[in-house]
Amino acid sequence: MQAIVEVDGGAPLSDAILASPVPLVLRGLVAGWPLVRAAREGAGRADAYLRRFYRDATVLASHSPPGTGGRIFYNDDLSGFNFTSQMVRFDQVLDALMAHLDAADPPTLYVGSTTVDTCLPGLRAENDVDLGARDPLASLWIGNRTRIPAHYDVPDNLACVAAGRRRFTLFPPEQLKNLYVGPLDFTPAGQSVSLVDFARPDLERFPLFAEALRHAQSAELAPGDALFIPSMWWHHVEGLEPFNILINYWWRQSPDWMDTPAGTLSLALMTLRDLPPAQRAAWKEIFRHYVFDSDGGEAAHIPPAARHSLAPLDDDGARMLRAQILRRLNR
Repeated sequence: MQAIVEVDGGAPLSDAILASPVPLVLRGLVAGWPLVRAAREGAGRADAYLRRFYRDATVLASHSPPGTGGRIFYNDDLSGFNFTSQMVRFDQVLDALMAHLDAADPPTLYVGSTTVDTCLPGLRAENDVDLGARDPLASLWIGNRTRIPAHYDVPDNLACVAAGRRRFTLFPPEQLKNLYVGPLDFTPAGQSVSLVDFARPDLERFPLFAEALRHAQSAELAPGDALFIPSMWWHHVEGLEPFNILINYWWRQSPDWMDTPAGTLSLALMTLRDLPPAQRAAWKEIFRHYVFDSDGGEAAHIPPAARHSLAPLDDDGARMLRAQILRRLNR
């Protein structure tokens, strides 16, 4: 395992950083945030600072009893999960975190992917990152000591530690086969996750994970530090303190009309995976030609007005394609 490359977090964010093909640590990028300064004085000060912005918002909070080691995961046979979730007032989450601050083995408390502007309106007026022309979704993640299994996200991600410490372990996309990923459509939080327990990896059950570790990159972040995670990189995230806050920014380097490719994967499982090998190979060539090796030239022999879905897509073209797909699915 190697350390994630570090760049100067005090310099302006550039397109080279925000479109990097590899992860980057930006030490001190948000060190000037008032929330970060409060957190450095203690969890109580960070708690009091957050409450200034609370306006009766409810959040989806996850809870598991003592003894799980903070791991947000499945139960033993993958028929369910080792935690429960419910909508609660955000101030109740803060109350619970503060109540268990000094507990040796507290219950796991975790709130993930909550829109900052909805939960804490006005917080970003004092604590924000300028991402230029990008229009990111800013989300809040808060909890005690937690372990979030390795997963990928489609958007690019700038994760900013505001309180506590976080350890990130990242893997490039091509390590998929070595991470032993669980179900695609029954997941702890919407994304498929690695079934390997990073705290105690069972290399007899998951032998290829040893190869994944040889390609892993890791970093521990303190309040004020940030990490750029490129799209599709697998990341395992640990909250290391009794009180941890992270604010992240998600954005995509693609047009708004593009749907998530995860839908294509679901359709491919239904329509391609179980074809006879020769037919599957033929469709692989079709996808290579029209999608993965596309340079725009595959429709050059067709008059422009007759190219239809092979023409450059826009909002209207995507809407028409979506309607065609729905008609086929609803036959």
